[in-house]
Amino acid sequence: MSVSHAVWNGFDARGELRDSVYHRAGATLDNGAALPLLIVNISPSGLMARSTEPLAPGATLAIALPVVGRVRAEVRWALGGRVGCQLERSIPSSRYYEMLAALTR
Repeated sequence: MSVSHAVWNGFDARGELRDSVYHRAGATLDNGAALPLLIVNISPSGLMARSTEPLAPGATLAIALPVVGRVRAEVRWALGGRVGCQLERSIPSSRYYEMLAALTR
């Protein structure tokens, strides 16, 4: 299984730092099926979440987030109930920090 980012000697080459959160979110698959997620970290352009349902790389989701509403994301990797997703559009920094504050309350 491939991972969408590289790690060299402890350096994460993902390009963006992630903020740790613990937020239960609702998501919807393209087929309309509802899926609960536990978002564990997030950045303006991606997130990692835990899912009880198996998801494959390439799957697309609509994820409900506070402040910004529903965002579309593509699963880039999946491993042991965890998924890494890339957002279709980056969240602008002004909205991102407002959303982050809501996620960490």
